[in-house]
Amino acid sequence: GARCVHGETRERTYPGTLRKALGFGQIRDHGVKPRFALGQVVATPGALAAIEQSGQLPEDFLARHVSGDWGEVPPEDIKENELSLQHGFRLLSAYHTSAGDKLLVITEADRSSTCILLPEEY
Repeated sequence: GARCVHGETRERTYPGTLRKALGFGQIRDHGVKPRFALGQVVATPGALAAIEQSGQLPEDFLARHVSGDWGEVPPEDIKENELSLQHGFRLLSAYHTSAGDKLLVITEADRSSTCILLPEEY
């Protein structure tokens, strides 16, 4: 599996960007009503590079995920996510960046953490 990197760890590479980007304030600024807790937000280096290359920000995808917009997942996964919301199971969303890279956003069943990663890092 992929090793997700906590924002604080990546601060040396991307000074100030992750702490700001992965904060909850920016998600609230998107006008989103969260349907669940994200927990600690982490991302793989590959996902961070794809997001940076697209010119987008992590909160663009996190805001959709936390609001229940599961992105480009099959109908059965949408049903599974809705069931998971009710019963406390893992949540999975899939999105494409504006540059065409696919990203997965996964929130753990206990809502302790959410990871942004590339499908090949899954």
